[in-house]
Amino acid sequence: MKAIVNIGLKQGVLDDQGKAINHALGTLGFKEIVKDVRVGKQIIIELGDLSLDAAKAEVTKMCEELLANTVIEDYNIEIVG
Repeated sequence: MKAIVNIGLKQGVLDDQGKAINHALGTLGFKEIVKDVRVGKQIIIELGDLSLDAAKAEVTKMCEELLANTVIEDYNIEIVG
């Protein structure tokens, strides 16, 4: 079983990397089709034998304690396998 954790800045938090990528895409000719860019990170965690509920609870705890800065970041968790 794997947990896929996607972490990104909350709406309203300035995303300097996203702005830089948006600008670069504009200079490459994509200005008309790209409205905004937000940069995040993905963490894939291989889990041991847990129930689906236990896996979700444990990974949530990991996010709250270490993986995400919950003051400025949101996260979502997908359990697969």
